[in-house]
Amino acid sequence: MYDISQIDKNFEVKHELNIPDMKFWDVDEAPFRVYGIFRENGKYRRMPESVAKTVSESVLALHANTAGGRVRFMTDSSYVAIHAEMDGIGKMPHFALVGTGGFDLYADGVFIKSYIPPYDMEVGYESVISLGTSKMREITIHFPLYSNVKQLYIGLFEGAIVKEASPYKNKKPVVYYGSSITQGGCASRPGMSYQNIVSMRLGINHINLGFSGSAMAEDTIIDYIKSLDMSVFVYDYDYNAPTLEHYEKTHEKMFLAIREVNPELPIVMMNRPQFYLSEDGQRRLAIMKKTYRNAINNGDKNVYCIDNMALTALCGNDGTVDNVHPTDFGFASMANAVCEVLKTILK
Repeated sequence: MYDISQIDKNFEVKHELNIPDMKFWDVDEAPFRVYGIFRENGKYRRMPESVAKTVSESVLALHANTAGGRVRFMTDSSYVAIHAEMDGIGKMPHFALVGTGGFDLYADGVFIKSYIPPYDMEVGYESVISLGTSKMREITIHFPLYSNVKQLYIGLFEGAIVKEASPYKNKKPVVYYGSSITQGGCASRPGMSYQNIVSMRLGINHINLGFSGSAMAEDTIIDYIKSLDMSVFVYDYDYNAPTLEHYEKTHEKMFLAIREVNPELPIVMMNRPQFYLSEDGQRRLAIMKKTYRNAINNGDKNVYCIDNMALTALCGNDGTVDNVHPTDFGFASMANAVCEVLKTILK
């Protein structure tokens, strides 16, 4: 197999940094702020390891994937480098490695470039992105969607100003629970998962509890989620419910359990972002809508429903890689629908 980087230098990825006057900062130290993930037992996680162990072996395997993780800060450095120490690198035939294992850089809310990982990486990598000029910018770096990050350092010009970024508009995060789609499969890069798009557009914080193939609405995950201090709860797991019976048994149960502990919490329920629903998909949609109608009929004024037609309004049937997992087009379509609901809730 030929090496395309030897033919087209635009595909070349440089990992060895030799930059004079550069200082590395640990993102766990002020003024850097990490969101959506936390360090525990030597790596970043989306939920405590002790809780993940009680849910399932697959959630335990996935809970340290850093989907939804972000680091934010302000600097006038003319470049931003990363030194990432990683394990558990996700590689799939239908999912770009920069999505599963790369980082994205945004400056003042605008995407600049991805830190593209080398294909053969095993324990992490280094990379640098030039911002051209030296001026104050608010930086957001999105973590990988399907890989584990043990440690992240940010490299800046040694004399650069580094300050804390402005706070998110919501003091409590939006919490998302669901399947591989929720986790971000198959976005071309981390910033294109629908929650990260929504976060950048609305300036809001979130936690991603998407677990690929493993969102079954188990009692233990329900107990964990209902204990979280959140501004909105969004759930979508019908692809992972193994049967219609399981989905019907757990969907309203999850809603009621979280509502009991959080009587005023806005709760958003969604079904799969698929333009043409199979008979099974239509039945699952009916189950979701039944939960929604029952809540409305019981006087609940903080429940919302987003169906597949709203989620695919922009992309139609052209929004997936494999008729299941969204492309960036599909995620942008989902983000439009979710943004409209969250703007109403968080205004």
